[in-house]
Amino acid sequence: MGHTTTDGPRIAGLLLAAGGGRRLGGRPKALLQHRGRPLVEHAVGVLRAGGCEVVHVVLGASAGSVRERASLPGCALVDNPDWEEGMGSSLRAGLASLSGSGADAAVVSLVDQPGIGPEAVRRVAAAYRSRDALASAAYDGKRGHPVLIGAERWADVGVSAEGDRGARAYLKEHEASIVLVECGDVAEPYDIDTVADLAHLE
Repeated sequence: MGHTTTDGPRIAGLLLAAGGGRRLGGRPKALLQHRGRPLVEHAVGVLRAGGCEVVHVVLGASAGSVRERASLPGCALVDNPDWEEGMGSSLRAGLASLSGSGADAAVVSLVDQPGIGPEAVRRVAAAYRSRDALASAAYDGKRGHPVLIGAERWADVGVSAEGDRGARAYLKEHEASIVLVECGDVAEPYDIDTVADLAHLE
């Protein structure tokens, strides 16, 4: 195995898939069906197709069922026992698990945004310049996911990630450093949060 022959940066994918789907009657979002497969499989496939060779997946709600029912070969599965505290705890758990991986940056994506495909991941990953990189997809100029976070920033992002805000507080504080990458022409940033949103799934 050893190192890959390419000299490019190692960009890992970090998929936050711990949500319990409170407004979906408590169905874990990772296991919602999309194109005949659990949503978590679809989301991992998007990160891989977007160029992330290493993918860490943070599980929370029904983590055991997700492990049993979703096929996630080659992924590092990270259990977040504190998932009910919100997205911040999942981001912390995911960045902690990546810290020993040798990755230069992580592209962070959410399991419940199937309208965001490989092209958006590729574009955001391509904004990488150094290990303190910070980039974000934008939709008509408004910041969204996925978000690229350079390895040198992981510890600080983890410290500020609380509740449901995830990296929001950190990103707001470092707004001047964020490279915005317009993805509105290739992706739709809707969330699957309510029963009505299930119409987006195929």
